[in-house]
Amino acid sequence: MDDLKLALILNAVSPRVGGVLVRGEKGTAKSTIVRALAELLPAVDVVPGCRFACDPAAPYGQCPDGPHGGGRETRRARLVELPVGASEDRLAGSLDLEKALAHGVAAFEPGLLAAAHRGVLYVDEVNLLHDHLVDLLLDAAALGTCYVEREGVSVRHAARFLLAGTMNPEEGELRPQLLDRFGLTVEVRASRDPGERAEVIRRRMACERDPDGFAADWAAREGELAARIAEARTRVESVRLPDAALKQIATVCAGFEVDGMRADLVTAHAAVAHAAWAGRDRVTTRDVREAARLALPHRRRRDPFDAPGLDENKLDELLGQFPDDPDDTDPPDQGERDDNTIDGDRQSDPSDPSRPDRADQRQSERDRADRGQAHHGQADQSRADQSQAERNRDQAHHRQADQGRAEQGDDEPGRPDPGPAESFQVAGAPYKARVFSVPGVGAGAPGRRSRGRSAKGRTVGSRTPKAKVTQVHLMATLRAAALRGRRRGPVRAADLREAVREGREGNLVLFVVDASGSMGARKRMGEVKTAVLSLLLDAYQRRDKIGLITFRGDSAELVLPPTSSVEAGAARMRLLRTGGRTPVAAGLVKAAEVLAVERLRDPARRPLVVVVTDGRATSGDADRAAALLKDTACVVVDCESGPVRLGLAARLAVRLTAPVVDLCDVAHVMKAA
Repeated sequence: MDDLKLALILNAVSPRVGGVLVRGEKGTAKSTIVRALAELLPAVDVVPGCRFACDPAAPYGQCPDGPHGGGRETRRARLVELPVGASEDRLAGSLDLEKALAHGVAAFEPGLLAAAHRGVLYVDEVNLLHDHLVDLLLDAAALGTCYVEREGVSVRHAARFLLAGTMNPEEGELRPQLLDRFGLTVEVRASRDPGERAEVIRRRMACERDPDGFAADWAAREGELAARIAEARTRVESVRLPDAALKQIATVCAGFEVDGMRADLVTAHAAVAHAAWAGRDRVTTRDVREAARLALPHRRRRDPFDAPGLDENKLDELLGQFPDDPDDTDPPDQGERDDNTIDGDRQSDPSDPSRPDRADQRQSERDRADRGQAHHGQADQSRADQSQAERNRDQAHHRQADQGRAEQGDDEPGRPDPGPAESFQVAGAPYKARVFSVPGVGAGAPGRRSRGRSAKGRTVGSRTPKAKVTQVHLMATLRAAALRGRRRGPVRAADLREAVREGREGNLVLFVVDASGSMGARKRMGEVKTAVLSLLLDAYQRRDKIGLITFRGDSAELVLPPTSSVEAGAARMRLLRTGGRTPVAAGLVKAAEVLAVERLRDPARRPLVVVVTDGRATSGDADRAAALLKDTACVVVDCESGPVRLGLAARLAVRLTAPVVDLCDVAHVMKAA
């Protein structure tokens, strides 16, 4: 939480840092702390009556409400929240097209970007926001200007704000290109210290009992913190960034092999802001280190299966190449105040970890943590070595057993269950996947898989609007006006026609994977895992939701409920073991149950079921189970191999009215692409 507080404050001190992305598990007060920041920002002077919050001292030259007269008024900085379901018009603003076409008046209605100017724009669950909206708001945040270009009318206004986004990684990841646009990132986890957790409960209950009294108790400390932020804001322009610090920043960014130059710029701005916050007039090694810790973790991902992170030992090693900075200490006027603690000097609070009299204790705790990390690192390596040795022994054991079972035709229908024996196959590196799509045209969430109605895409027709027109079809509108014959005149509201556009949609891709003994016995599970991981990567790139069902023994299991987190799907797939019978029917029934629930949650998103099996069903009625998916788009990936093929997966595909693709053909197509 200290890192999160520091990241938010660095942005408050210098908006050039570029915003904060907060990743963390549910229930960690991510939203609460972001909303609390708005109360600490200095008040702003605005032009009276200006809908775009122009600064009276330097109004935006192209403000739609300009030119401005004299006068000023002071108000608090605003916190504007962008809901996940917002439209592009709600975010950027919209034109009143009826007035524009019928009366020739370009009336512009400001959006949330205008409302957030000189304040905070907060996006909760930013990973669930549509990609085109994320692109739009990140461009505005980088440029400080919002451009609205629509139907020959151009409007622009200032849009400089502190951007904060929160997300739960379990619900899906942002694309690496979008991750890079956030200046800083922080991974938040709930404290495991019973004392801190008890204090959280104590304060929360005190606030619920007497909200006004609770706020009054903390008002003085919040006032001190707000004053310190305002002071740092005035100091930041005078902070020097010496060449030595620039070389440190460049060395660190190059050492971590980050792409592009944005990381260097963000780290430099964050280091300057950190120096201003600490009361220094020049950037030191400590400022560079703190800035790099927050600016680089999310820029080191090389594929979607990698979790963001930063090796701080490597960071210290890179910074250790430079001589010690004699000025790399806290200024005397800061006393024992920790730069990572936003509350400054606190009054007596025995549970407060930032009290000056607990400085020694904090240092000892850090030392214990360092020793603990080293101990756990050795233990983790030992466990990893032991786990690898066990896997090698298991593979050697099952290699002999698999050969015997292959000769005996194990897992054939009618044969006894081979028992609890399991095998584990390691997946290879994923490759570019063959594209499977849902037939027809849908209307689900924007994506890149199947044909679907979309606000962005090629125009395929027109229709009479049912609500406010946002995308006018000009030719259809003119034709409708011309059909009025003698009553010709200016275009009227009744003549307006809306453009119908077709683009791509994202789907729910539900993997139903055979994990029975026949898959492991013939040593195909490693190839299957690689293929499924490749399809998971393809689903991530096409903005799909994914789910994973496995079946073996006598039942099927929903290993991964439908989610946008491909990282979670990859983790489940890599840990998958094989063994037991092949209950294909149970897998199909479970798929039908999952889809029935998802249709209630997200009725517009169309599903695609990918069944990965050799078709050697040993229990259940596969024909009756397949009938449950008769109206669902399916694909069967045939994993059968060997000189003698029974064609059982192809028969299953006929029951599902689905195409069948051989596993090796999928791999061949993906590698050749």
